[in-house]
Amino acid sequence: MEFSDQLKSIFVPESTIPIEFSLPQETHQREYLCDGEMRQWNGDVSEVYSPVCIPDEQGNLVRKFIGTYPVCTEKEAMEALDAAVNAYDNGRGEWPTMSVDNRIKCLQKFVFKMSEQRTLVVNLIMWEIGKSQTDAAKEFDRTVDYINATIDALKDIDRQSSRFEIEEGVVAQTRRSPIGVVLCMGPFNYPLNETFTTLIPAIIMGNTLLFKPPKHGTLLHYPLLKAFQESFPKGVVNTIYGRGATITPGLMQTGRINVLAFIGSSKVANDLKKRHPKINRLRAVLSLDAKNAAIVTKNADIALSVNEIVLGALSFNGQRCTAIKIVFVHKDIADNFLIQLSAAVAKLKFGMPWEPGVSLTPLPEPGKPEYLKECIEDAQKNGARVVNENGGKNVASFVYPAIVYPVNEKMKLYREEQFGPIIPVIPFDSIDEPIQYQIDSPHGMQVSIFSNDAQEIASLIDPFVNLVSRVNINSQCQRGPDKFPFTGRKDSAEGTLSVVDALRSFSIRSLVATKMNDTNKQLINEIVNHQNSNFLSTNFIF
Repeated sequence: MEFSDQLKSIFVPESTIPIEFSLPQETHQREYLCDGEMRQWNGDVSEVYSPVCIPDEQGNLVRKFIGTYPVCTEKEAMEALDAAVNAYDNGRGEWPTMSVDNRIKCLQKFVFKMSEQRTLVVNLIMWEIGKSQTDAAKEFDRTVDYINATIDALKDIDRQSSRFEIEEGVVAQTRRSPIGVVLCMGPFNYPLNETFTTLIPAIIMGNTLLFKPPKHGTLLHYPLLKAFQESFPKGVVNTIYGRGATITPGLMQTGRINVLAFIGSSKVANDLKKRHPKINRLRAVLSLDAKNAAIVTKNADIALSVNEIVLGALSFNGQRCTAIKIVFVHKDIADNFLIQLSAAVAKLKFGMPWEPGVSLTPLPEPGKPEYLKECIEDAQKNGARVVNENGGKNVASFVYPAIVYPVNEKMKLYREEQFGPIIPVIPFDSIDEPIQYQIDSPHGMQVSIFSNDAQEIASLIDPFVNLVSRVNINSQCQRGPDKFPFTGRKDSAEGTLSVVDALRSFSIRSLVATKMNDTNKQLINEIVNHQNSNFLSTNFIF
C-alpha cells in the first residue's frame, strides 16, 4: 500500500468510531454568560469543524461538523465589560471584599461542578483540536490538580499574612489584594489547562474578568458556563465571543481593563497593549512566541537525546510553545543522530485521537498543512532535504513529521516558529554557533542541552540562563511541574506563571498601618476581635 493510502486509511467511517468516544450530538451554543445570566444569542454563529475527517460517499475526506457558537459583537463585549467593572466596583464589590476563606469555598464548589462535566469536556477537547483522548483526559485532570494546588498555595500565602508586623513604632498587616478587571485569552493547544492557569488565579485573588475562549477549542468551555454561574457572584466571570480583531481592541481602548492575560503571539499582544490609553496602569501576564532549541554535543548520549527530542518536538504534533522547534547537533555525530532520529519518528503511531497509544493526530488549524508544506519547500530550495522517509507527506488535516537537514539562516524554519510536526536540524562545529543563534533570536523561553560532560554542561549553563528562562539538561523542554516558574525573555513572555507566581501576578501587596499608641492598639484589637474586616484579620485558614 502506498504511504499516502496508509495516511488516508486512518480516516474511518463514522459508524466505526467507538461509541464511548463519539459525540452523541452536535453542540449548538446559543447562550453566553454575562452578569450572572445565561443570555440567549440569536445572531451570527461560527461553525466548528473537527480536524477529524470522515470519508463521504465519493471517498472524499470532509472535516466532521460538530457544532456552532455565538459570534457576538462589540456591543455584547462592552456589556460584559460593564458587568465586570460593576462587580468589581472599584474594589468595593462583593467579590473583591470577600474573605479569602469564602473565595476558596466558591472555587471548591466550581471544581466539584466542573468535574461532573469531565467526560463531555474531554471528548470535546479531542474532537475540537485533535488531541489524543489520553492527552485530553490528562489535560482535564491536570487542570483540576492545578486548581487544587492554587487553593493550597493561597492558603499558605494567607497564613503567612495573618500576623502583624511592628517596625520603628509602626504596626502593619500586609496582604495581597486584587487589581481589578482582567481580560483573559487562552490558546488552542491547551484550551482548558493553559487558559485556566491565568483565569483561576485571577478569580481567586478577587479580580473580576472577561474570558474569551480560543478560536479552536471554544465549545469545550460551554459545559462549564453553568458551573461558573452557580459558583461565583454575578459579574465575576463573563464570557465574550466573536472575532478577536472585532471585539478586543475596543475593550482595551476603554482603559477599563486592568490586567491583560494573554497566551498567543507577541504581535497580537503588542497591538492590544498599545491600544490601552494608560499603558502604565495595565499589568500584562503574557506567554508568547518561542523557538526552543535543543543542543546535542558530541559528548551526548545519542539514544537519550533522540528519545527526549522526539517527545519534545512532536508531542501533540509539536503544537506547544514549549516544544523543541530547532535542533543543533555537532557535525561529528550528525549522521548517526539523524539515522536514530528518523528511526524513532518512524516508530510513532499515527491515527485518530481515540486510538490507544496514538502519538500523531490530525491538525486543527485548516491552513496549517499548507504552511508546513511551504516551510519544507522553502528549506529544500535553500539546500536542505527531508531526511526521514515519507517526511512531510500530507493527507487532508494530517501531516506526517518531517526531519529537515541541514537548515541554515536563509530558511523560514531557521527563524519562524513552525508550531507543527517539523524538526529542523542544524549541524554545528563550534558551540559558539548555537549560543550566537540564541543571542540573535527574538525568543527566549527554554533550551535543552544534551551532553554527558559535566564541564561542558557547566560552560553552557552560565550563558544560557541569561538568554532563556529555563535550561533543561538531558531532557526535553516543558512547562511543568506547575510549582516551577514558567516565563520567558525577549518576545517570549511577560510576567511569571507558576502556582504561586500566578497568584502574585494577579494581585498587589496592600497594607494597613498605624502608629503604635494606646488608642490605635485598642482600635486594631477591636476590629480584629469582632472580625469586622476581611482584610485586617488574624483568622487562620486550614
